[in-house]
Amino acid sequence: MRNIWTICRRELYSYFVSPVAWVILAIFAILSGFFTFAVTTSFLRYALQSQMQGGGGPMNVNEQAISPLLSNIAVIAIFFLPMIGMRLFAEEKRQGTFELLATSPISDPQIVIGKWLAALALYGAMLLVLLLDCSFFFIYGNPDWKPFVTGFFGLLLQGGCLLAFAAFISSTTKNQIVAGAAGFGLALLLWVLNWVSSFGNSDFLQVLSYLSILSHYDSFARGVIDSKDLIFYCSMIFLGLFLTTRSLESVRWRA
Repeated sequence: MRNIWTICRRELYSYFVSPVAWVILAIFAILSGFFTFAVTTSFLRYALQSQMQGGGGPMNVNEQAISPLLSNIAVIAIFFLPMIGMRLFAEEKRQGTFELLATSPISDPQIVIGKWLAALALYGAMLLVLLLDCSFFFIYGNPDWKPFVTGFFGLLLQGGCLLAFAAFISSTTKNQIVAGAAGFGLALLLWVLNWVSSFGNSDFLQVLSYLSILSHYDSFARGVIDSKDLIFYCSMIFLGLFLTTRSLESVRWRA
């Protein structure tokens, strides 16, 4: 654990001494604030129209405001996560420190997990910005906190999944732009796979649809932890980290 923590701390330091983390956090804060404002405005407009028409039951903040907001953030994260993960190993190769890291007494799984945890921690810092935006729902409303926490947990799982594969892509190249573009392409593919279910009901299309990362987030957004979705995200995270470890081992063998 000490080696993992050392790698994680080193990677976090490299994030925040460069403009990368601050630019990502600033852009995410702007987008998060905009979507929070848009969802809140839509919620208030609908509530006002319902009162003027004299119909409708009580408004549900979780279902009509928080859940749509978290679902929008899940889509936005697809654009940010490749930018976080693209430098994990590509930057080491560009600076010439990858060989030093690969020949260090730290094992490959420890290096991979440490770097992945650092990237996940940066993503967690982004979600803290969203948490500040959502705090107004609890100050001025009375939502149920359990679905809210479940949605945040789902966002972390989705982020961990995409960052694991971004780490693998980053380990195969020394160009951050290539790593970022390939990571974004993979994230986009894992998103649109959900659309293939509308093309037919064949087993192959159903399998492709099952691999969509966003379709597995829907239950978390509703405040439900489904075991099949939990197993899917954990399996994808394991697969991404496993492939990254194998990639590092191939570098050791070539060296």
